[in-house]
Amino acid sequence: MHLSIDHVTRYRYAEPAQGIIQLLRLTPRGSDSQHVVKWRIDVDADGRLTPFTDAHGNHCHIFYADRAVESLTLHVAGTVQTAETAGITSGTQDPLPPRVYLRATALTAASAAMAQFAEKLRNPDILAQSHALMQAVRERIGFVPGVTDVVTDAASAFRQGSGVCQDLAQILISTARHLGTPARYVSGHYAAADHPEQEASHAWAELHIPHLGWVAFDPTHGVGSTEGHVRVAVGLDSLDASPVRGTRRGGGAESLAVTVHGREYVARQPQEQSQS
Repeated sequence: MHLSIDHVTRYRYAEPAQGIIQLLRLTPRGSDSQHVVKWRIDVDADGRLTPFTDAHGNHCHIFYADRAVESLTLHVAGTVQTAETAGITSGTQDPLPPRVYLRATALTAASAAMAQFAEKLRNPDILAQSHALMQAVRERIGFVPGVTDVVTDAASAFRQGSGVCQDLAQILISTARHLGTPARYVSGHYAAADHPEQEASHAWAELHIPHLGWVAFDPTHGVGSTEGHVRVAVGLDSLDASPVRGTRRGGGAESLAVTVHGREYVARQPQEQSQS
């Protein structure tokens, strides 16, 4: 499947903001399940856009604004060809061994209640255990926008029983790690045919399964990754794989708007010439 992604992030400041530095994880890597046909990042302010690769192997950029601005727009657009791999992620260059992704972070530490929840699903068949855990998280946590934010940890979201894709992914990661399965956070895009317009990027998890390697689990939708998923960045938690993180001086109050449009790409066919 060919997918067209259009991702716009707009910041507006109450007064000119200076010294803006933005860390961007917006460029997907190629793998056996996705081939990046074309990809472009545009910033509407003067400055430097410097590429680098982080510790997780993600394609990143740092943007340094040359002057104070009252608004900043980041526009990402591209086309990715995806393939169905039953959720198995292979063909990537992963610099860190799977055992690193057993480490808990402030956002993914398991509470006693989460540990008890996970223990009920312990199974020597790790693949079956992982599928059961994904479905249990989906049933336990209601998808409710606006009740959590970017710094909400998995234990808090689990306790209140609701959240968004970031929260479901981090709860799955936390409980999987408790059971001894390496798990990592994935940020990306999901081109759903029934709702191509989204207010944010999507998030899911990858668990390391014996004899299979990294396998994707999307607890928000209760599926593995599909041809509609475009994988962009991975990390120990949502902060490690956040699409955009930044700092600035001044600027006063800040407003943020994010829109994501993902759809199947259909190439335009040349019109047939009429014959005289």
